[in-house]
Amino acid sequence: MERTVAQQEQVSAKVPLESIATALRRERARAGLSLSEVARRAGVSKSTLSHLEAGNGNPSLETLWALCVTLDVPFSRLLDPPRPHTQVIRAGEGAAVAAAGSDYRATLLAASPPGARRDVYRIDAGPGTVRASDPHMPGVVEHVLLASGRALVGVTGEAVELRPGDYVAYPADLPHVFEALAPDTRAVLVLEHP
Repeated sequence: MERTVAQQEQVSAKVPLESIATALRRERARAGLSLSEVARRAGVSKSTLSHLEAGNGNPSLETLWALCVTLDVPFSRLLDPPRPHTQVIRAGEGAAVAAAGSDYRATLLAASPPGARRDVYRIDAGPGTVRASDPHMPGVVEHVLLASGRALVGVTGEAVELRPGDYVAYPADLPHVFEALAPDTRAVLVLEHP
């Protein structure tokens, strides 16, 4: 599924750059690491990290995940939206971040409140590319419920094919994949942190 320039700009506009910038500065200070050290450990350039901390740029999902692993924080901490008593996120809305090498977008639906350790995402993916994920922090488990389409999901080399209504849970501290096998594949992904 090829996105038009307008669609790419729409996805890019939804990335909450100021929230990401504030969170990166806060978490880097909490970890007591320099800009150079975080960039080195995450495998990103110092200028990229500097731009992100200034609220500029268009970070990929891979860059943000690498920074989260380096800073030892859940991904949701970068996108944490305000928590009203009742929260509705309509299809196509929410803080979405796109992957660089595949037609894959993650939209944060609910961040883990203090004391709880889970984050909920809506996944929108198209066929043609595989979203290969590096291992997350030790003990992280992913739960996926497929809403539409078809997908191969799970630990690399052991992924299972899901159809609408199917659910899978797997250790996400191992390399894992999400490969859409049909257009308009959508899923709910829950990250469970130890």
